[in-house]
Amino acid sequence: MADLFTTVQEKVAGKGVKIVFPEGLDERILKAVNDLAGNNVLKPILVGNEQEIKDKANGLNLTLEGVDIYDPHTYEGMEDLVQAFVERRKGKATEEQARQILLDENYFGTMLVYKGLADGLVSGAAHSTADTVRPALQIIKTKEGVKKTSGVFIMARGDEQYVFADCAINIAPDSQDLAEIAIESANTAKMFNIDPRVAMLSFSTKGSAKSDETEKVANAVAIAKEKAPELTLDGEFQFDAAFVPSVAEKKAPDSVIKGDANVFVFPSLEAGNIGYKIAQRLGNFEAVGPILQGLNMPVNDLSRGCNAEDVYNLALITAVQAL
Repeated sequence: MADLFTTVQEKVAGKGVKIVFPEGLDERILKAVNDLAGNNVLKPILVGNEQEIKDKANGLNLTLEGVDIYDPHTYEGMEDLVQAFVERRKGKATEEQARQILLDENYFGTMLVYKGLADGLVSGAAHSTADTVRPALQIIKTKEGVKKTSGVFIMARGDEQYVFADCAINIAPDSQDLAEIAIESANTAKMFNIDPRVAMLSFSTKGSAKSDETEKVANAVAIAKEKAPELTLDGEFQFDAAFVPSVAEKKAPDSVIKGDANVFVFPSLEAGNIGYKIAQRLGNFEAVGPILQGLNMPVNDLSRGCNAEDVYNLALITAVQAL
């Protein structure tokens, strides 16, 4: 894992990437931001009352040198943000409502990203996933050709690195959703120097069982291959057929995936969430994420149980996405 983040840090250091952290009074955020600025990795922006943030930092013996602090109540460019928000929401908010909404730190931070005043956002240490993701979906929105955002984990153990998706957002993805998730997950893998070999998972391998669930995955494979023919991608696979060469040889001898998949697309959120946690707790993999993909600009969600190192690492990932 150290190698992964060393590589990521080398990619982003000194590039001047600006990441906004809406939770400016959270101790973990303050510690991470202080280190990110001190190591000249990126340019952090904290959201909140400047005096309160500085007092809290002083109490933690942090200098916050090189860190910008924006207070929505006194921010000089607020009127520009209000107008842009009203325009973006297309009649769903008046100017008066926009002024009130943008006092919320997550909405304010997301508008900074939308307007290009920051390159990405990291939140969720003290907010729910919904509080972090909702402003992103309303303001930044998904990329052209992508219907839904999704959440992946980089699973790392020593030299091993895999991508698991979707483990965070879509409860019951359909075939179209799964195809999108597969393509976006392959793109995420490339950001971390993982050459993607994508397996679409099920409880069946290449028609060994027939049901609506297995057909959904088989259809997703066909859609993904049509949309991204250059990808090394196949399915539907049971996990062992995707991961163990000897099993792949027996169950799917003609597949381009030879038991060497490194990007795993689960058929449902239930399966993905259980799968990554089994790998994390029984397999001693470190789970980095969820990394949100499919948005026009990067917004990422911390776990409320995170520590300062988690904040630092997710900021690095967000910066890589921004580049």
